[in-house]
Amino acid sequence: MSDTPVIGVLALQGDVREHLIALASADALARPVRRPEELAEVDGLVIPGGESTTMSKLAALFGMTEPLRERIRGGMPVYGTCAGMILLADKILDPRAGQETVGGIDMIVRRNAFGRQNESFEAAVRVAGIEGGPVEGVFIRAPWVESVGARAEVVAEHDGHIVAVRQGNALATSFHPELTGDHRVHALFVDMVRAVG
Repeated sequence: MSDTPVIGVLALQGDVREHLIALASADALARPVRRPEELAEVDGLVIPGGESTTMSKLAALFGMTEPLRERIRGGMPVYGTCAGMILLADKILDPRAGQETVGGIDMIVRRNAFGRQNESFEAAVRVAGIEGGPVEGVFIRAPWVESVGARAEVVAEHDGHIVAVRQGNALATSFHPELTGDHRVHALFVDMVRAVG
């Protein structure tokens, strides 16, 4: 891999465009990924925010569930925001019928934990490993992490709840850094991808 890693954004549903822009500004070559053959060509992957149940069903429909699990198990760096965090959880506390995760982080996540759409908010969040002060977190029907296993590291909390977790090459945030114009979380992820290369 060159100094410019190729990072995909899972483009089944959700705020794909914003992640593509944030990754490009963090010096990655960003491209949408919808099919297994596109997944095979990237060095890392972002799973965006959106509707986790819909995303899970579309992943199955597009034949992406198993390829995603295999790449993540194989060590491909992956970053999930909001719904992406839910998909990366090994366990969901309150799954909808038929909702599956791809797993990768030893954590239990509660969907919509911070409330409904009209209870969305922004907050300054201090994230371990990110210099320059807190990042602005946009929480939209956001999950939180109920608990983590021994291998997972809590990297941010808000209001006593875990909102960012890292485990090896996997990173997940409850909030949406791609909506703020502050691309430090994406830069951290790009560095994670480079480190694997």
